[in-house]
Amino acid sequence: MNVPIRGAWLRAGISRDGGPLREDHQVVWLQAGAYYADSRGFAGRTSYDGEQVRFHHDVGEAGDDTGTLRQDGEHLTETGTNPDGSTFREIWGPLPDGGGPCGAWRAGPVQVVRVGAHVVHVDDTGGTYLLLPSPRSR
Repeated sequence: MNVPIRGAWLRAGISRDGGPLREDHQVVWLQAGAYYADSRGFAGRTSYDGEQVRFHHDVGEAGDDTGTLRQDGEHLTETGTNPDGSTFREIWGPLPDGGGPCGAWRAGPVQVVRVGAHVVHVDDTGGTYLLLPSPRSR
């Protein structure tokens, strides 16, 4: 499947080279149309060839990720192979408060993606995740 047109996702875990699924820190992925930002420190565009999704790293950490996405209930499972030949499987769950404003902005070496109350800012020093106050909490 192609990436969702819009989404705010929290990684529930990653398995490397067939190992156990684990998570040692919070990772957020935001998708707004063809643009994404990942709090690990890379952002750019996505493309889909009918089988595989490619996350082009246009900002931040160099390299591209290529894999397949599969829906499993409300979660997404991403599997693929890294440029060094190692494999990965990541499980992504939807974040609440993903409704409302959505968009992506790029200025030089910076890309920002917003999906509802979630914002990821990526530049050459890394990625930053921000949770904006919900209109309900004001």
